Amino acid sequence: MNDSIKKVLIVEDDLSQRQALRDKFTKEGFTVLEAQNGEQGLEVAFKSLPDAIVLDVMMPKMDGLEMAKRLRIDEWGKKVPAVILSNAGDIEKIQQALENHIFEYFVKSDTKIETIVAQVKKMVGIK
Repeated sequence: MNDSIKKVLIVEDDLSQRQALRDKFTKEGFTVLEAQNGEQGLEVAFKSLPDAIVLDVMMPKMDGLEMAKRLRIDEWGKKVPAVILSNAGDIEKIQQALENHIFEYFVKSDTKIETIVAQVKKMVGIK
């Protein structure tokens, strides 16, 4: 396995959104891991130790903010760059994301997938 290939974990319950993100990250040379809720996302994250995580906020079983909170308890989890995606642009959710050391918060309807990928690339040191 080539160490320069970056792994990104996409935690998103909406299948079409997850596929669109997966396709774009794959085209950009990432190895893509996927989960459809926060519970599954935590499991995959701790098992695979991705270089970055893209998290949806509203998901069944465990939402993205709760997953981020649990992730940040772990030594490795404190350092992994994470991006939150949400349909909600409300201040409270953004504040919660920032408290959990989320590096970037995007409102899905206002953001192109290219912008999300570019941000993740920047966070993991890809020019």
